[in-house]
Amino acid sequence: MTGPTGPERSTPISDYGLLGDTRTAALVAGDGGLDWLCVPRFDGEPLFGRLVGGRAAGTFRVGPDGPATVVRRRYRPHTATLETTWAVGGGRLTLTEGMIAEVRHRLLPATLIVRRLSAEAAAVDAVVEFDPRLGESHRRPRVRQRHQGLVCEWGSVAVALGTTAGLAIAPGQPVPVTVSPGRPVDLVLAVAHREPLIHVEPSAAWELLVEDEQRWQSWSADVDESLPFREEVVRSLLTLRLLTYSPSRAPVAAPTTSLPEDPGGIRNWDYRYVWPRDASIGVSAFLGVGKPDEAQGFLTWLLHASRLQRPRLPALLTLHGRQVPTERDLPGWPGYLDSVPVRVGNAAAGQHQLDVYGWVIDAAWGFVQAGHRLYSETWRAARGFADVVARCWPEPDAGIWEVRRPAQHVHSKLMGWLALDRALRIAETHPLSARQRRRWQRAREAIAAEVRTRGYDPTVGSYVRSYGSPDLDAALLVLPLLDLDSAGSARVRGTVDAIRDRLRAGDGLLYRYPPGRDGFPGVEGAFLPCSFWLVQALARTGRRAEAIDLFQTLRQHATALGLYAEELDPATGAHLGNFPQTLTHAALIQAALAIRDA
Repeated sequence: MTGPTGPERSTPISDYGLLGDTRTAALVAGDGGLDWLCVPRFDGEPLFGRLVGGRAAGTFRVGPDGPATVVRRRYRPHTATLETTWAVGGGRLTLTEGMIAEVRHRLLPATLIVRRLSAEAAAVDAVVEFDPRLGESHRRPRVRQRHQGLVCEWGSVAVALGTTAGLAIAPGQPVPVTVSPGRPVDLVLAVAHREPLIHVEPSAAWELLVEDEQRWQSWSADVDESLPFREEVVRSLLTLRLLTYSPSRAPVAAPTTSLPEDPGGIRNWDYRYVWPRDASIGVSAFLGVGKPDEAQGFLTWLLHASRLQRPRLPALLTLHGRQVPTERDLPGWPGYLDSVPVRVGNAAAGQHQLDVYGWVIDAAWGFVQAGHRLYSETWRAARGFADVVARCWPEPDAGIWEVRRPAQHVHSKLMGWLALDRALRIAETHPLSARQRRRWQRAREAIAAEVRTRGYDPTVGSYVRSYGSPDLDAALLVLPLLDLDSAGSARVRGTVDAIRDRLRAGDGLLYRYPPGRDGFPGVEGAFLPCSFWLVQALARTGRRAEAIDLFQTLRQHATALGLYAEELDPATGAHLGNFPQTLTHAALIQAALAIRDA
């Protein structure tokens, strides 16, 4: 049930739908509340921040003016257009909404949100609550009424709201509207940042949304019809594409900050940046479905983004390849379900994470495997990354899970081995000096020998989380993909089985490591990418039927709109953490590809 705007509401993370234009993204609740939108980019200031900032942070709600039941919620097939339908009295009210991705070669604002209310069977009373509050201090706008509609300004940022019904919208004041069958009400929000504010007529904006739908459908049609779990794969591909910043071709880890991994706790992080690891997994996913342009775009971006810090590869970067802001707390922000602090910036940016080099060079190898050649500058950068691995692999690092106390993580060593192995494979068709080749080969052999000796626990029959530790690590499910040991070997199968057994969270879910073993207070949920990695590992070790069964289970954990967060509460099934999560959707695609290829 949803109700009118009133007391502070508590909306499950899984109730939100994603709208996106490949530059920024909005989250919309089942009551029609657009509760999160940063401008002008994913990592910009919140224009509507109610998701983690409470009522004072603003919202843009369009929906029933009174109690109503959601009877259907979906994306239009193979598009980014969201539809929500409510039963209201004797009628039905539908909100159809989206953002315009394609704005090139036309006089259009970079961010344009289109929302249409339509009624069936009977007239329906609806409400529009438009309450923009920009930035950390929830600044109210300077307001002007123009003949095209309402204009709100905050210095370099301006927005225009136009409607077909001639509604007298005033920020912060709910406005009732009656929607009659055959007479839809359109609302169009245009955003400008340091540029002229462009007004778009509602009827024209609707046509733009229809054109965008057709482009998404055409883009989706290229995906192989015979691919297992194709519908889930297409939805995940669309989600990854919406979360890719088109000016630079860099994907954000998630469009949100501080959605908690532990509701009421402090595990709240800002994910509105680019993790080369997560992006590289996405590259492999796009390559696997025959979309090399997306892969080439990211590799080109990474080449330029890493230039200032090369040959070191940062754990994360901004959308423009710059250093991520220092992590800090936002005072006075109540957080989602009272989960504080709400943070901007991310301290993991300064960590040494050896595994990142493996993911990135493996993505470059996948690009070469697909029949493409690396640009000379890209290959030069990759050689520099491999040199760093050959030199630094014996050092402890923060690991894939960004634990803020360095250790000798086995997964990191394995990914260092992968970096050198894949770099040597690329070198078979790209220039490499004999001295570099010998150095990489020696380091690769040394890593393999050390990991086999110090990273494997024969009493457990599995590789372990770090040297000398009995703990397991679900990231080790990458073992069957590496060729360090054969996929059918006792060590690889034993590791997969031990992780499935000892990190089990129930109903196909896995913890990424034993709960409570990361130095932070509180506990977290099951980590969804790990479950899809298990699907991949089962498929690669000859257990395709088990992989299919597990995928069938995991698809039931998606939201009603086919989206996934980072984590899931095993007890309640609630989605946890920033949402939707790039890494989870990329892992889903790779799992389906592994089933196909098994």
